[in-house]
Order: sequence, then C-alpha cells, then structure tokens
Amino acid sequence: MRLYFDLPQLDAQLLRTISYTSADGADIGECLSTAEKIKEDQWDSWYDNWVATAERIEENAETSINAGNLISARQAYLRASNYYRTAYFFLNGSPPEKRLLQAYQHHVHTFSKAAELFPHPVIPVRIPYETSFLPGYFYKVDASDAKHPTLIINSGYDSTHQESYLALAAAALKRGFHVLCFDGPGQGEALIKNNLYMHPDWENVITPVVDFLLTIPEVQADAIILTGISWGGLLAARAAAYEHRVAALITHPGQFDALDSIKKSFPEITSLLQKDENGILDKYMMQILTNSMMALKFKAKMWVHGIHSPVELLRQWQSYTLEGIVQNITCPTLVLDAENEQYSAGQAKEFFQRLICQKAYVLFTNAEGAGEHCAAGALTLFHQKTFDWLEILLDKKIPSLLDSKDQEPVYSL
Repeated sequence: MRLYFDLPQLDAQLLRTISYTSADGADIGECLSTAEKIKEDQWDSWYDNWVATAERIEENAETSINAGNLISARQAYLRASNYYRTAYFFLNGSPPEKRLLQAYQHHVHTFSKAAELFPHPVIPVRIPYETSFLPGYFYKVDASDAKHPTLIINSGYDSTHQESYLALAAAALKRGFHVLCFDGPGQGEALIKNNLYMHPDWENVITPVVDFLLTIPEVQADAIILTGISWGGLLAARAAAYEHRVAALITHPGQFDALDSIKKSFPEITSLLQKDENGILDKYMMQILTNSMMALKFKAKMWVHGIHSPVELLRQWQSYTLEGIVQNITCPTLVLDAENEQYSAGQAKEFFQRLICQKAYVLFTNAEGAGEHCAAGALTLFHQKTFDWLEILLDKKIPSLLDSKDQEPVYSL
C-alpha cells in the first residue's frame, strides 16, 4: 500500500510513523506536510525535516504546558517524541553519529515529559540484567492495588520501549491490562547508552523480566502475556519455548527462521554458509551491499548485534531459529500475519503449523487496509483482534482453534 513516497523504504517508515495517530503519537497533516519537504534522493532531508517538525511540535507542547493545558501538552510531547524517533531511523549504525544521539535523546526526553502527564500511573524501571539493567516503564491501569493481567511488550530491531507505548501499551491500558515496556539488549537505551548487544538466547532476557514483574503486587501472576512486535515476534517465541511462566504468547508477525527471507532472495548464501572457500562469501556479500538499501540494513543490524562484518552477521543469524524448540512452546499462542509481509513472508504460517499448543492465526489483508508489516496503518484492527482473543482466553472460554485433521491455518477471529 503506497502512502506517499515512491521509495518503499521511505514510505514504510512514513506509514509506521503516521500509524500512531490512534495513540496521540502523530497527526496525519503533520506527517504528510513533513513528507512533502523530503527529497527522496537526499537522505539528509529525511532527518532534517523530521527534526524540524519534532522541534516545532515540542515548542507547541511547552506553550501548552506553560498555559496549564496539560492534555494538549501531553499529546504534543508524544507526537514530538515519535517524530524524533523517525528522524534518526536511517542513521542506525556503529559508531552512532552525533545526529542519531541527539535525536534519540530528544525522543526520550519528550516522551518522559508526556509520561509525567499521563492519566494513569507510570513507573520508570531498571530491570536487573547480568551486570547491568534493562530500562523501561511499568504502566498501571490505575492507582489502586488491584491485580490485573499484564502485557510484556517486546519490540523489534530498531524500536524503543517508548515506541512500544504507542504501538500497543496505550490500547492495553484502556482495556484493563498493566503493561511493561522495556529495551532489551540491542534495543534503545540498552544499545545506545549501555552497549548491550543482541543475542539469540532471548529466554535469558525474558526470564529476568518475568522475575521482576512477579515482585510487583499488582501483577496477576498467572496472567502474564508476552507480545513480540516485528523482530520481537521471533525473540518472544524463542523465549516462550523456555520461560513457561508466560500465560500466553502473541507474535506480530509470527516468524520461524531469521535467514529464511535472505536465503529465498539470495539462494547461493545457503551453500556458501556451509562451505565457504577462499572468502567467496565475503565477496558475494560485498556485491549485494552495493545496493544502498541493503547496505543500510546490514549496517544497522551489525550495530545491534555488536559485530563488524556482513558475513559475521549471517553466521549469527543462523542461531535465530525455532527449529528444534518450537514444540516447547506450551502456552496459548496468537500468530499474526500480513498479506504484504516483506521481512518474513510465509514464516507466520510455518510457525503456526509447527506449533502444537493451543493456537490461533490471523491474517491482516490489503482489503482491510492492514496488509503491511505489523499491520501498519491499521493499528486499531490489530488491537481489536489481539484483545478480543485475549479476553476470551482469560475467561478460559477459548476452544482449540485447529482441528487435528486440519493442516491449514484457521481464520477465526
């Protein structure tokens, strides 16, 4: 679904940003007027114009707060935070350049200003992790001591725990769920400030997160739901195979193998990874990375993983698979998919079919305006499907959604 730009990568990020209108994180006119100023052949114009918009909206927030208009200020701070995040998207890489660090800092600052004005309690957290910590926010439904089901939101490659609020937490709070949003290794503050890099054994990330939640009296211990968004869908599934205190799993989208899409696009890589003689794989990757978009992608991912060569990244991605462990996922699982899924096409169905637990599958379609990665542009539909499933599940009324003789996904929600 084309929104504005001819270049799909720019258009996808514009759609991602504008999606958060439903959570007060964007305004359509602000986004489109910013897009009009961006020149597709001048990469600096992406950063410059999103920062300019973000600065203007941040100034609006200050004007509102000085006048005592707290709701207007909160909404403006949220939009500014989202726009600052969008500004540095194409700068991801190591070493992080000054513009990225500045925009990221403004993204965090404006979100924290918004959080101070939220109508529900917001608690900054530092989750003990190895010799460091994982930063985030714990959002309570209200100020009471009542126990509620709690969502853990596990974001993706290039996201932050602040973005997770816009993507899902705001919708969850309205429905009576506490929410924990955090930056894991390779994400947000954990990466940018603490130099914690991503690793495949994600259960060693989620287990400390669950341990932390269980120290909070308001958390309903038997109703902790793990949600993985974008790349987080693979990470969360891996964690759920080992961390069985999770009551339910939601993968958005479902994924099975990190190398699948690359192997389909570049079939030679499979054999070269098995037997690479005379550095042929290095030369092959150098040829692939003459494509500027592929080069940007690999630069960003190498930073996240703390590695320094494309071949090293490919070899690390080999460990990001559910092969041999998918059957260990025992909690009820909702597998989401999108008709135009461009990063893991076909994997959600494979993941769904390999699951042996109670499960459901939902395909977001182009006809619904929801066919892009993570149902971008149709988050209210994503929320509807997700929470309708959870409400039934938590009432213990959900039936088995795949008949034992049926080998195809069940479109039941």
